Amino acid sequence: MASSAKRRAIGSGGNPEDSDSSDEGLEDSGQESENSEEEINEEVVVDFEAHTISDNDVSGIKKLLQQLFLKAHVNTSELTDVIIQQNHIGSVIRQAEVPDDSDNEDLDEVFGFISIINLTDRKGMECVEQIKELVLGQCEKVCSAAVQEQFHQVLEDTSQSVGLLLSERFINVPPQIALPLYTQLLEEMSEAQRTNKPSGKCHYCLLISKTCQEAKKSIPARVPAKELPMFVNAEEEFFYEQAVVKFHYSVQEEADSCHSGRWSFDDVPMKPFRTVCLVPMERMPAIMDKLKDYLTI
Repeated sequence: MASSAKRRAIGSGGNPEDSDSSDEGLEDSGQESENSEEEINEEVVVDFEAHTISDNDVSGIKKLLQQLFLKAHVNTSELTDVIIQQNHIGSVIRQAEVPDDSDNEDLDEVFGFISIINLTDRKGMECVEQIKELVLGQCEKVCSAAVQEQFHQVLEDTSQSVGLLLSERFINVPPQIALPLYTQLLEEMSEAQRTNKPSGKCHYCLLISKTCQEAKKSIPARVPAKELPMFVNAEEEFFYEQAVVKFHYSVQEEADSCHSGRWSFDDVPMKPFRTVCLVPMERMPAIMDKLKDYLTI
């Protein structure tokens, strides 16, 4: 499962996740500035592949989870362990193999991952209860009583299981990789359901997406539903469209350069949000059709 991509060359010793962070400190002289600009603008073709999740992916997956949850009170170590333990579902993205004479050292680095955790089956685990508290707590701050009630009913109803969909990747990994990842994930869920393994059957999909809005003088307590946020993972907009309930909350006070990079697009300052969507799994075929139309090359 591979997808062709382009990433910026950031000089020797640079990390892939830094490719879209601030360039400050690279311009110490006129000559160095010209060289740095030439290096940054250089494009290198990179192939990515999906692999089965393994014990070696602990650090990479945890880093990506921290990128999603920022300073929220969620035990990302325990959540990482759950993802690795149920490796019959989910994949990690790594760079494809390169020739033996290459000096590339990033082959084992996790550039992204996808998985789904059945929150209902794992009720009582610390990380699961913390995620539910996070969602319900933020919902209470910005949503109407009706929306709050709907989220409470679904998350607390043990007769209809809810799967937390986690799809995280570095910003320089192309969205085209999402199509084979989601296709494989759904196949693995079907097989897990057939063999009675964890996370095989979910009635709802809970998705917490990284989004952003154009910066204003103040952060609104509630982003109007008609204002479509800008999704960092563009394909997650299709989940948003199919959600029965959804809301946004700001993470401006939690975000910093370590986790979120430079929040600007086309020199327009942006403020980071999280968008929470609750999607019935029966709507997944419609989402997959949109993914195929949008991502097929």
